[in-house]
Amino acid sequence: MAIPSLPLLPLPPLRQKSEKTHYASLLCGMGLLALASIIVACLMGSVSLSLSELWQATQELFHGRSTILATSLLDLRLSRALSGFVIGATLSLSGVLMQALLRNPLADPYVLGLSGGASVGALSAMLFLGMGALVDMAAFVGALTVATILFVLAYRDFRGSGSSEGSAPLLLLTGVVVATGCGAIVTLLLSIAPDWSLRGMVFWMIGDLSNTQPRLLTWGLLLGVGTLVLSQARAINVAAMHADNASTLGVNIGRLRQLLFFCAALLTATAVSSAGSIGFVGLIIPHACRFAVGSDHRILIPMSVLSGGSFLVVADALARTVVAPYQLPVGVITALIGVPVFLFQLHYLRRH
Repeated sequence: MAIPSLPLLPLPPLRQKSEKTHYASLLCGMGLLALASIIVACLMGSVSLSLSELWQATQELFHGRSTILATSLLDLRLSRALSGFVIGATLSLSGVLMQALLRNPLADPYVLGLSGGASVGALSAMLFLGMGALVDMAAFVGALTVATILFVLAYRDFRGSGSSEGSAPLLLLTGVVVATGCGAIVTLLLSIAPDWSLRGMVFWMIGDLSNTQPRLLTWGLLLGVGTLVLSQARAINVAAMHADNASTLGVNIGRLRQLLFFCAALLTATAVSSAGSIGFVGLIIPHACRFAVGSDHRILIPMSVLSGGSFLVVADALARTVVAPYQLPVGVITALIGVPVFLFQLHYLRRH
């Protein structure tokens, strides 16, 4: 008696569907954590708010009224939390792109000296112009100036004419040299600065969110660049794994390098001009997300954006409450958290 054969289950489609469901659940969970971080930032401070007060203050703000202290506190804290979220997300996305460009999971958005250029521009505006409105613009111009110098010096490699094994170290070395020169100029500016402006200059260099405001331009840039690079996620995956053979796989490696460089430079310049040099966000967050979800940039990019924003919001909440009523620069908190995390990640890489 013949045994009827059973149809084979379509394992690959089921596996793909299972992975998509898993990634969707991860993104939803990370989105909820991002929302929770903003709520926690609104509750925490030298004067804490309860959940009932937060709800009442939210209704007051929604109706355009600011009649109680809780509403005023919520207005200030929510504005600062949203600024921290978009800056953290911008730095984290810049870190993902920089690590893909240099093919190094421990690369940093500031590694090419963009932060040094922004620091030179911002401190020059503080010292010689004394106008706060021009500080952000000067920092942005300084960062883009360094990016232009690096692009001109590494133009051949950006065209894809050189081997990726040689172009990435050359670009990295050029950035380190430019960053050293910018550091020397920053030291000179600090040494000749008068006492009344020195404190503000130092706070800006460490990274501070106390004077930031949520800007539609920053949000629009984050959404625009994020959408653009997410559409190129497959090409980034190919370039990260097979950079020297990417052209045979249908990827224009030269154009992709230019895209990654300019997007990372624009994001870093925007973040640094808004809040100063906040370190470790673009270094540890993308790498931590790579531990959690792997190296597929289709999921790594949105996870890094949400994680980076949440991390900086929580770090800023700690900066406001650790020694309340005094406030610490948020760059101090990110450094205190980032150093041990980075050492752990580095030790993990050595072992594996």
